[in-house]
Amino acid sequence: MARDYYEALGVSRDATPDQIQQAFRSLARKYHPDVNKDPGAEDRFKEINEAYHALSDPATRKRYDRFGDDYRHVPDDWEEQARAGAGVGGFGGSRGAQGGRRTRYSTGGFGGGASVNFEDLFGDIFGGSGGFGPVPGADQEAQLDLTVEEAYRGGRRQLSIGDRTYTVNIPAGVVDGQRIRLSGEGGRGSGDGTPGDLYLVVHIMPHKHFRLDGRNVIADLPVSPWEAALGATVAVRTPGGEAKVKVPAGSSTGRRLRLRGEGMPNPKGEPGDLYAEIKIVVPAQPTARERELFEQLATESTFDPRRSR
Repeated sequence: MARDYYEALGVSRDATPDQIQQAFRSLARKYHPDVNKDPGAEDRFKEINEAYHALSDPATRKRYDRFGDDYRHVPDDWEEQARAGAGVGGFGGSRGAQGGRRTRYSTGGFGGGASVNFEDLFGDIFGGSGGFGPVPGADQEAQLDLTVEEAYRGGRRQLSIGDRTYTVNIPAGVVDGQRIRLSGEGGRGSGDGTPGDLYLVVHIMPHKHFRLDGRNVIADLPVSPWEAALGATVAVRTPGGEAKVKVPAGSSTGRRLRLRGEGMPNPKGEPGDLYAEIKIVVPAQPTARERELFEQLATESTFDPRRSR
């Protein structure tokens, strides 16, 4: 059994004529064989053309709603015949889905014999008097992988997609998911149709030192136990290079120190901030003297981290 016509057009059974026509316009533009060269597009176009032909005519739609796929074998005056006692079984022969409709253009091999007025339906799409004029190319997307540092700095980048190579200008401070447009580098148009655009979707790759939260950057800040306990000024890595940060005395792992404006740049506003997150690191193989001092501290200190939490 053929697919339900309403389902084929993606409309409800109580759709208005305008909604049916709008759905057909959209689908025809997508699947017409002069536009879509994908396998199966022609069959899909036949399906939506047949569905539109049936549902766009009030009398044919009424027969389809009443008899389903058998509507083709039901004459236009079926209601009068039924009232006269013919009954459904009395309908003889087939006048086809055309009935007595006047049409001006036929889809030929694309529509299985169904007809549609392309001048009315496609004049605004394919250009002019029912003919198929220039068709613009489709927009396309490709993923652009960047490190945090590349996204921070921006700059020119060579990118190969298939057999083509592009030179891309990356704005400083791009964020994950941002799209960079390459005008005219998308799908080719047909006839004199303009090509589509190519959009590069930014994907910022995971980094072993940085994590991003919007335009804010979170950077690990390894410190020694004595730096955390006594305080110190230490170097922290940022996407733009090295910066200095003051570690307050008595800092514990997880404490964040804010460096205002040291996050990702923002061409249209304030830059993000950098948060240096403290991680206390102990010597993996302490020297004899270091071990002695740690043992002395353990003996003399009354500090209990489990009780002070």
